[in-house]
Amino acid sequence: MKLRIQDDSLRLRLTRNEVARLREHGLVECAIRFPANQTLAYSVVSSLDTTEISVSYAADSIQVALPSELVMDWADDSTEVTMEGSDSGVHVLVEKDFQCLHQSVERDPEAFPNPLA
Repeated sequence: MKLRIQDDSLRLRLTRNEVARLREHGLVECAIRFPANQTLAYSVVSSLDTTEISVSYAADSIQVALPSELVMDWADDSTEVTMEGSDSGVHVLVEKDFQCLHQSVERDPEAFPNPLA
């Protein structure tokens, strides 16, 4: 999963396997490890209790919560690329990760085929 942070905006891109894992298990999580045993974790969770896209930050962890119904529709729809929402001024965009057009497929083998290729 790729994470991009810019101002008050979070953008997460999920590969085919990660979209399938989110659909089947309700969770995709990653972390970046810094020196001195410091870690920034980030995750996307599908929840039956969530009615809107929400984001939280606690204990060096970012969690984006998505309504399960929205996740199921998004994961099953080959034409739907993004899920988008805002929570307390933070804009959240969750996208399917497409293969880059200017690099070889081997670099992003789990990415979705790019419709512009």
